Amino acid sequence: MTVVVLNDAIKRESGRSVLQGMIAAATAGAEIIRTTLGPRSMHKMLLDAAGSGIVVTNDGNSILRDLDVQHPAAKAMVELSRAQEEEAGDGTTSVIVLAAEMLRAAEPLVALRAFHPSIVCRGFARALEDSLGALESAAFSMDVEDHAALQGIVRSCLGGKFTGALGDLVADMAIDAVKTVAVDLGNGSKEIDVKKYVKIEKVAGGRLEDSAVLRGVMINKDVVAPGRMRRKITNPRVVLLDCPLEYKKGENATNVEVMEEEDWSILLKLEEEFVEEACKHILTLKPDLVITEKGLSDLACHHLSKAGVSAIRRVRKTDTNRIARACGATIVNRPEELQERHVGTGAGLFEVRKIGDEFFAFLIQCQEPRACTVLLRGASQDILNEVERNLHDAMCVVRNTIRDHGKMVAGGGACEMAVSAALKSKACSVEGIEQWAYRAAAQALEVIPRTLAQNCGVAMIRTMTELQARHAEACEKREACSFGIEGRSGKIADMREAGVWDAFGVKAQVIKSAIEAATMLLRIDDVVSGIKKKKERGAQGPSDDAGDREDIPE
Repeated sequence: MTVVVLNDAIKRESGRSVLQGMIAAATAGAEIIRTTLGPRSMHKMLLDAAGSGIVVTNDGNSILRDLDVQHPAAKAMVELSRAQEEEAGDGTTSVIVLAAEMLRAAEPLVALRAFHPSIVCRGFARALEDSLGALESAAFSMDVEDHAALQGIVRSCLGGKFTGALGDLVADMAIDAVKTVAVDLGNGSKEIDVKKYVKIEKVAGGRLEDSAVLRGVMINKDVVAPGRMRRKITNPRVVLLDCPLEYKKGENATNVEVMEEEDWSILLKLEEEFVEEACKHILTLKPDLVITEKGLSDLACHHLSKAGVSAIRRVRKTDTNRIARACGATIVNRPEELQERHVGTGAGLFEVRKIGDEFFAFLIQCQEPRACTVLLRGASQDILNEVERNLHDAMCVVRNTIRDHGKMVAGGGACEMAVSAALKSKACSVEGIEQWAYRAAAQALEVIPRTLAQNCGVAMIRTMTELQARHAEACEKREACSFGIEGRSGKIADMREAGVWDAFGVKAQVIKSAIEAATMLLRIDDVVSGIKKKKERGAQGPSDDAGDREDIPE
């Protein structure tokens, strides 16, 4: 007897073929960005469907994010890269390459019927736990106040990127920006919110060397009345408002019936008095600059300019938050609530400058700025976009280094080789057939130095054999080994002596994310496509099976 459970429109795939398809799709995505790893990496040119939008980059997250992938495993890899970018800010290419290699190492084990995916996942989970312990043993500390050491870390991060050829320009900007927004919370910890309090302003034109970190905030705005308001103020008193300086309009349509001509004049006068009263509350504090997120009427502009006060309107909420942190002001919702403590006096200079064809307002020379703006100059918008991506990665590396109190590991694949050698030496102590998965995970970790050697064009087998021998010898003697692949020449070198370091937090996140993502995909044995999305409660519209089912009220 045949029993039909699923709708004809639903397609189901199950068995070993599903797992093999998952592994093939995930490794195909990794092959796209494998050549973008290291100083000798290649760039990718991404075109949209029309061919008009062009992106040239070697950032793994940017490449995968712009690709239109269909397979669910490939989408999972894209999501993995995005999560790595949000969590650590760097290592997006490494995590994809490592996760794909984990799946590739597990494929022959799963192909044999004796190895159930659950056994492989248990072996990977144990390998993950021991990997983090070995990575902890290979870590060392550095002084986060040492500017030269931080430069070396950022150079390692930018070695394979476009800005790696610019020397220490981007590294210095990243260090300066992160230290500007860092807030000491006590107990040795610091709050560093790069995404919220560091704004990157890209202005085409000029040279990259003209880029700088401003001790303050820069916004793409001009004063409301350029001819009547000052464009340059020294030591300004700043007032920030989150309310309109114009007559408040009703939220609903309102009809007013006027019987006498004088009544119409009274209505207009009431509106003027409302705006005038709001300006009086502001002017009692004798400000030099008023910034509001909402609108500002002509009447308010008249009163403020008459009192010698400059005004800027319709500023973004994110910009006003940065201005508040930079100059010490407090955002106020109603003018009548303004007090002296709400006025910001931390800025040393307010100035409006014209760069290119646009006007920019600068609040700079702040005494204790906890927010800043990075002004990027460059020949074209494409170059600026790539520099922005590189600068963001550099700032995240500096943030992670400071947050981890200077905890570092050797770069150039040295830490991955050290962890791999430690796992191989412990593999004999793993009981049962889980040892095969444990050894496969140890072997997969070597993909990072192997990829670096491949991208340099050296004899990969000879180089990897020598590197494995050095780490195996150091592991037997229980000594620390920091030999890895020098990313430009492809030769084996001591990464600590060469100054090639990576942040501990980034590497730990790469290993955790890669093994956990591989474990998740290995547990999939059934794919059901064509399922109907759950309709949101209260949503209108007919359903596909409306004729076969009646809605039963609760």
